Parts: sequence; C-alpha cells; structure tokens
Amino acid sequence: MPIEMKDSGIEWIGEIPSHWKLPKVKQLFQIGRGRVIAVTELTEEGLYPVFSSQTKNNGCLGYIDTYDFDRDQLTWTTDGANAGTVFLRTGKHNCTNVCGTLLPYSNAHNLKYLKFALEYIAIYHKRADINGYKIMNNEMADIVITLPSKQEQDDIADFLDRRCTEIDAVIEQTKATIEEYKKLKQSVITEAVTKGIRGDRPMKDSGNIWYGCIPSEWDIRKLKYVFTIKKDIAGKEGYTVLSITQKGVVPKNISSNEGQLAENYSNYQLVAIGDFAMNHMDLLTGWVDISQYEGVTSPDYRVFVLNDTINNCKQYYLYLMQMCYSNRIFYGLGQGVSGMGRWRLQADKFLNFTIPIPPTQEQKEIANYLDQKCAEIDTLIEKKTALLAEMETYKKSLIFEYVTGKKEIV
Repeated sequence: MPIEMKDSGIEWIGEIPSHWKLPKVKQLFQIGRGRVIAVTELTEEGLYPVFSSQTKNNGCLGYIDTYDFDRDQLTWTTDGANAGTVFLRTGKHNCTNVCGTLLPYSNAHNLKYLKFALEYIAIYHKRADINGYKIMNNEMADIVITLPSKQEQDDIADFLDRRCTEIDAVIEQTKATIEEYKKLKQSVITEAVTKGIRGDRPMKDSGNIWYGCIPSEWDIRKLKYVFTIKKDIAGKEGYTVLSITQKGVVPKNISSNEGQLAENYSNYQLVAIGDFAMNHMDLLTGWVDISQYEGVTSPDYRVFVLNDTINNCKQYYLYLMQMCYSNRIFYGLGQGVSGMGRWRLQADKFLNFTIPIPPTQEQKEIANYLDQKCAEIDTLIEKKTALLAEMETYKKSLIFEYVTGKKEIV
C-alpha cells in the first residue's frame, strides 16, 4: 500500500512520509568546531588520526598522540570548495579548525543515516564566499533534517551504505582511469617533442637533464635565439581582456566581478592572434598557450613571439612549452614563495633556457602527430568524465530519494 505523504514545507525536499519528523540540527547535535593543529605536530606513527576538510584519504592529515574526541560524531567542512561535505568520524580522533563538529545528544538515531541525510541537505545551505563557499556553525544549527523512525533509519543507512560503496568504487576507478589517460597524454607529448616520432635513429646528448638524448640531426638552442619577448602597453581602454588559463587564452568576463579585477586596463599589454602568452607568475597552476584572440592581458604575464615563423612550427613549440609546465621543468627553474602561489620564472632564466630544435618538416610532423594522438586521448577522457558526472549525479539522486522518503526500502 502506498505510504501516506505530507508537504515538508521545504521546496527542494517536497513531500515526505507523514510520520517523519523535521527537527533542526541543533535539536539533535551539540555543535562545535575543531582546533588549530600545526602540520609540524603530525606524524605517520601517532596513535590518533587528525581529520581536516579534504576529501582525499577520507580527510586524514596524519596522526598525533592525543585526542580531542572519544565518541562517534559527524563533522562537516565549514568553508572552501568542499563546504558542506559531511563525514562520519568514529573512535578517538581529532579535527582541525576547518571542521565543524556534530556530537549527538543521544544514541537514539543512526549516525550513518544522519550523515547521508545531512550531506544532501547541507549543499542547499552553503553560501558563496571569496574562498569558495561557507556554512558556519550558526547556519548549520538551523538546518532542518528529515528524520524517519529508528528502524527506517537503520534500513536506509544499510541500503545506501551498500549502494554508495558500489557507486564510489566505480567513481574512484573512473577517476583513476582519467588520471592514467592524462599521464599517457603527457608521456606521448614528452616522447614526441624530445625524441621525435621517426623511430630508432642515432642520438646525441642534449646537455639538458630534462631532455636526455635527442636525435643527432636536431639542434639545441637557447630560447632567446628562437623567441622574442614583446611588451606593448595598450595605453587606452576598450580592448578585450584576456586570461591565461589551463583551457587556453580566453576572454575574461570583467562584468561578473569574479576573480581579480583591475581598476584600469589601459596599462595592460597587447596580445595579437598567434602570440604566445604565458602565466610565468605561478609555475604550479599557470599555463602557456597561443592566443586565438586580439586583446590585452596583465602586464605581469609574458607575451612572446617566434622570430622566424616560416622555418618554425608554432604548434611544435607550444607542445614543448606545455610539456615544460606539466613536467614541472619550468617549476624547477623558478624562484619566489611557492606556498603562496608566487613561484615565477624570471626573464633571464626563460630566455637562457635551452630547447630542442628539430628540422622544420619534422616539427610539423610532430605537431600533426600530437594533434591526432591528443585528440584521441582527450576523447577518451571526455567519455570517462561524462561517466563520472553521470555516476555522481546518480548517487545524489539515490540518496535524495531515500532520505526524503520518496522511495522506501522493500
């Protein structure tokens, strides 16, 4: 017989079984927060885990020899990209200050069920913040949570635990496969731009530890003999503002007020179609690409051009430059404060960096080969990424249906 439903009064929850309750989080939990724990306190041999907000390794940062909590509880990520993510913590443990803590007032409820229900509900309450999102203690306290009978909690928790474990295994395998494809792509690029694609042939020492041996007919030159840095300041407003991202050089939406905005773009430098543009200020997450747009970009970035476009293939050099980013070759030449994202490649280091120079025809062969191979690998990555999104959406849908009583365990 169909179960009798009632309106929850919450639009995105909709109807719930008529006998379910809707308490606030503060009625079920004592709400607190973790404490500051220095990285220097952590060891691999400590007795008790220290949990943070990260999702990697279930949030475990390491271990210390003392503990703050000796009861099973829920924690949630209070701010950042993972805000609203809920974890079940068991036994003796510690939490850092980016974790909100939810210590149950009693053992009358199934914590695993509450974890599933709260994690789904919490995502609707986090608010946008400059660092990602936030959901603080006072905000968590007033969140309404769906609460069936204890037996239903147990049944739903067991079912979702089993099904989500299966789904998570597929998700993790899919993520691992995507990473393997990315590594394969980088390996293919590295091999092609340093060894060529013409099979076995005489080799010579490049004199560069990152390249090793290169084909004997290739040259090795300092970059300053192949490229010239240009810096033409716009001097006026009105140009398209360009950002250098790992998806390429793209127009920046300056009307969205997102990211860093300048008061005046007249002091930005000009970028022409076909120019190389490089974020050399952050060698960990920065990138280099060939611009497909006319516009301006930050004067702190580096714009440079080939000296001889007739006897050189731009796409070959682009693959070479991007390989130097991905393989952290440029990073190894940088200086600054890496922990603050200020690990930069100075102009003299850049210009005196040596690069392999194949004959013109072979540059074109390598570029065409890599265009094809990378497109094939990117297609595989896209398919796996689509599967990943599909599985994550299915998991959320599954949890929603059961923690709101739209489906019941049979």
